[in-house]
Amino acid sequence: MSKEIHPLIIIGSGPAGLTAAIYAARADLHPIVIEGSDPGGQLMGTSMVENWPGIKSIMGPKLMMDMKDHAKSFGTEFISESIVSVDFKNKPFMLTTDRDTVLHAESIIIATGSSPNRLEVPGESDYWGKGVTTCAVCDGAFYKDKKVVVIGGGDTAMEDASFLKKFTNDVTVIQILDHLSASQAMQRRVLDDPDINVIYNTTVTQFKGDGKHVTKIILKNQKTGETETMDVDGAFIAIGMHPNTDPFKGHLELDKWGYMQVTDNTKTSIEGIFAAGDVKDFRYRQAVTSAGSGCMAALDAERYLATLQHKS
Repeated sequence: MSKEIHPLIIIGSGPAGLTAAIYAARADLHPIVIEGSDPGGQLMGTSMVENWPGIKSIMGPKLMMDMKDHAKSFGTEFISESIVSVDFKNKPFMLTTDRDTVLHAESIIIATGSSPNRLEVPGESDYWGKGVTTCAVCDGAFYKDKKVVVIGGGDTAMEDASFLKKFTNDVTVIQILDHLSASQAMQRRVLDDPDINVIYNTTVTQFKGDGKHVTKIILKNQKTGETETMDVDGAFIAIGMHPNTDPFKGHLELDKWGYMQVTDNTKTSIEGIFAAGDVKDFRYRQAVTSAGSGCMAALDAERYLATLQHKS
């Protein structure tokens, strides 16, 4: 039984995956992009992007749709499925999707990105999407003049708190440490705003509600151990990210945090498989760095495929 072997399959459709697709398609590699469960990546949940070179301001979803259209215009094929298992022991590589589609490829670029962490405390799952969320941009408009909290102290938490100020003047940041961990510029946006309160040395240990929506959170002081109840209308969790590498565990080398281990910028532990974007980058995590990484991965895949042609 014959099987089609694709030159290049790109797993992921955020800035890294789509940039890789643009470069690969222009190089006549006829790439296939597996879009995954969150097509477009994290920028689909972002409002205005104001640090994309050459564009002063653009909505995140609009930027991603433009990038997808760009890739399509050069012949990229898109498959709206997710990879659930892989076989990298033999070549060509084999991928299986959540719809039992089996694909074979001579080379692969993994650009599956990262996802927000959860607290994993009682009530979080019960009220997920019912007042508990990780996307202030997606849900902030529902909380006009409401009492909201942002859980976390990094750049994302600061951005969320500032964004929520568009809708309400009752915003509280809850930080587990005795200081904020965000960049100084992001900290100032929050600390200089009299309407944003910051509570330090504190964690959320439970979410409570009326069955339909969250109404309260239980706070615990990390120094004294004391607990208190706070009334809330919405809770936005911003406590970091984890790489989306589950299908590749045991197949490719990962670091202790689960990110892809790469050498020479994009090369994974298996020749012919490359990684790009947040799936390998826990430091910068910017759309523009992900796009640059996708460019590098596509160029490396192109060179790799050229070596295969020379050998044949």
